[in-house]
Amino acid sequence: MIEQYAPGLNLENLKLLQPSNEKTSELQQSFNLSIFTQFYPPDYAATGQLIEELAIQLGRLGIHVQVFTGQPGYAFRKESAPAKEKFNRVSVQRSRTSRLCPARIRGKAINGLLFFLRCVLHVFKNSRKKDILLLTSAPPFLPIVGYIAKLFFGTPYICLLYDLYPDVAVELKLVSSKNWIVKAWDWINKQVWKKADGIIVLSSTMKNRVQTKCPEVGDKISIIHNWANPNWIFPIAKQKNWFALKYDLVKKFTVLYSGNMGRCHEMDTILEAAWQLQNDSIQFVFIGGGAKRQLCIEKVKKLGLTNCQFLPYQDKQDLPYSLTACDLSLVSISPGMEGIVAPSKLYGILAAGRPVAAICESNSYLRSLLSEANCGAAFSNGDVNGLVSFIRRLAGDRYLAEQMGDAGRRYLQSNFTPEIIAQQYSKVLSNVVHKQSSTKEAKSKLV
Repeated sequence: MIEQYAPGLNLENLKLLQPSNEKTSELQQSFNLSIFTQFYPPDYAATGQLIEELAIQLGRLGIHVQVFTGQPGYAFRKESAPAKEKFNRVSVQRSRTSRLCPARIRGKAINGLLFFLRCVLHVFKNSRKKDILLLTSAPPFLPIVGYIAKLFFGTPYICLLYDLYPDVAVELKLVSSKNWIVKAWDWINKQVWKKADGIIVLSSTMKNRVQTKCPEVGDKISIIHNWANPNWIFPIAKQKNWFALKYDLVKKFTVLYSGNMGRCHEMDTILEAAWQLQNDSIQFVFIGGGAKRQLCIEKVKKLGLTNCQFLPYQDKQDLPYSLTACDLSLVSISPGMEGIVAPSKLYGILAAGRPVAAICESNSYLRSLLSEANCGAAFSNGDVNGLVSFIRRLAGDRYLAEQMGDAGRRYLQSNFTPEIIAQQYSKVLSNVVHKQSSTKEAKSKLV
């Protein structure tokens, strides 16, 4: 039975998840929002692409959005982008960006520090503007800019936490939890969070992490997932998909890992599964980059695997084709990283109408999400046999794979579209506006 491979899967409900037609009202009050993020298109890092889509959606809700970012400096093909751009209610300003060894941790840290300093200068130059600030954790210490802005100018700010630092560095054993830098960073985070007007995290487990560190901010935390646009990414049959045809992915059952192969992503279980399946009519495709990419390539060569193919990051316009050039997609989180990172690749997979196999810890939010959506299965880190059995089951039952993919897409349409997520962001922002208005009104009455 399939329940053996996908615990919690309800086959009877695979066709019952219908997208909601409920319409949410737009913001009644227009205000200005300044978003600070190091990465933004034409950088094709996931965080930058998500911020671009969020800015556009918030602009459609009547919010005037100013994005302060850097020139391409992480994952890019274009060497530069316009210093200033404007699209309807969204304005983009790009500062110079350091590109010192962007693939190395030390280089990333230096590049991030330089961008942070430019953000501080930008805040001081624009101190008269009374915008709400939305600060991403790219780079990780960027929310400190909000603390500085509020300290000197009373500017309200919201922290958008993609990853939790220094937790990532500690879990990766790059630094000890007892190190003075870690203790100082944790202390600074608490001060920043306490002063923030709102904190946005990507999952329930991330909220638990933040709340455990700083219980005082529990009522400020909002869980808002990432998203994907189902009107842009939608199911395409492999036989009609130029990407699948180009890379010979049509005939065999294809398992796809698309995105960053970084230190926070568990790849060993996937490669071991590929080794066990080397004599099956099943192939693995890895698209993207990251610190573990070359290690994965070397391991595949060492094992003599011929069922693995590695491709570089694809242009954004090709994403609807690369994500649908498979029969099953993979998501993975390294042990110890639950609640510290959240894989944004999941939502594109759901939009593509492909089933999901997630490799994660037993307490991961991914397990409940996949179970509720009826779109795949989750496996513990190192559970190679479970993953292999699931892949073989879907390879032998294409109809079931298609049902799971359809269920996942319907679930996304009901919960994680850009419009739905933008409304959730706008609610957090409007609460800040209301809070500011109430404070001003109270002060005026005292006067």
